[in-house]
Amino acid sequence: MDKYCAPPYRIKMVEPIKRSTRQEREKYLSDAHNNLFLLPSDAVYIDLLTDSGTGAMSHFQWSAMMQGDEAYAGSRSFYRFEKSVRDICGYAYVIPVHQGRGAEQVLLPVLTKRKGMVFISNMHFDTTRAHVELAGAHAVDCVTGACFHIDEYHPFKGNMDVDRCREHIKKYGASNVAGIIMTVTNNSAGGQPVSMENLRAVRDLAKAHHIPLIIDGARYAENAAFIKQRESAFRHMSIREIAREMFGCADIFLMSAKKDGLVNIGGFIAIRDNEELFRSCQVRTVAYEGFPTYGGLAGRDLEAVAVGLQEGLEPDYLEHRLDQVRYLTEHLRDAGIPVQYPAGGHAVFVDCKRICPHIPYDRFPAQAVCNALYLEAGVRGVEVGSLLIGRDPESGENIESPFEWMRLSLPRRSYTYAHLELVADAVRAVYEKRETLRGLVFEYEPPVLRHFTARLKYE
Repeated sequence: MDKYCAPPYRIKMVEPIKRSTRQEREKYLSDAHNNLFLLPSDAVYIDLLTDSGTGAMSHFQWSAMMQGDEAYAGSRSFYRFEKSVRDICGYAYVIPVHQGRGAEQVLLPVLTKRKGMVFISNMHFDTTRAHVELAGAHAVDCVTGACFHIDEYHPFKGNMDVDRCREHIKKYGASNVAGIIMTVTNNSAGGQPVSMENLRAVRDLAKAHHIPLIIDGARYAENAAFIKQRESAFRHMSIREIAREMFGCADIFLMSAKKDGLVNIGGFIAIRDNEELFRSCQVRTVAYEGFPTYGGLAGRDLEAVAVGLQEGLEPDYLEHRLDQVRYLTEHLRDAGIPVQYPAGGHAVFVDCKRICPHIPYDRFPAQAVCNALYLEAGVRGVEVGSLLIGRDPESGENIESPFEWMRLSLPRRSYTYAHLELVADAVRAVYEKRETLRGLVFEYEPPVLRHFTARLKYE
């Protein structure tokens, strides 16, 4: 096992976290109707629910926030933000939004010219899929088959299956494909990266059929770091150069800056050179997010994003970031626990279908494991499986997810290796009593994005 990188920062401020007893956690979970999203954060000891907006900001970001210009229109903070985004991707047009789903609700309906169109992706995540369907389109996933063999090493399990993508374009007709979305890194596949070779192949396919190519780049910097590590042609290039090369393949860049932007709130749409598309998105931004120079954000938030985007590309930070995920991945694998391998960029993905084969997909085995982990040690993970994926919009039947993941997402610059060791011990304890875990059914099921607010009960 390779040595792990020490944190490239020192602790300047701390936030106390509260430990609880098993009896207390049982009551907290019952009061939350067995849905970890409904827990108050004070009831959680180590929170790995998401890496979105949960990390620690630097003193440079906090100081930049003091310079926030809160003008409604034309804030100088916007221009600093715009300059930082352009520096990274090189695109002409930039629109701030409050987070990634804000970008989706603005852009995707503009690209959906009529009902029944499709978006093809290496794998849609939950909010993207929801916004595709809300726009009247259909989400089609074409991830490489390598991602389904979780025990086998493959450097780029987030890749698009280009042949399948081509077949879907032929099946639906190029004029009915509203866009091709490359999610980098590929969250639903286990935080797995996309290679430059694959991105270029998808670019060529999209260009040949005049289909816009969108990079959903919430974790683009982590993806660039993997390209540098694993794709020999790019080892001599800097992370920044690789990132610019990635964006050179696409037409549109959507970002939730709450991930690789290292902020608690914020996002944007960046458009390469399509002024007509930019103007259409501007109109929707005013209606849904706010004036185009603030997009639902305060000036201080724009300042934090401007700085955080640059910090998120720093090689020392990225080395430690990926090492923390690798640390937890390797500790679980050493204990015989099935996880997506190799380690991804932002989270460890535990295969709960294999842990709980006695729980059927529509009784949500990953939710059962997540709840058991919380009861064991106060660690909050999240289900990424059949509960999250939802129902078929036409038949109304529960969709069986290809994966039943428990995702353990690591907030950026927040936890130590000692915290992760505690998490590994707790997962091992749950694994040892896996045969006792029971499935769950709905008490209340929301119509959209049900996993956020559903109420569940044990069978």
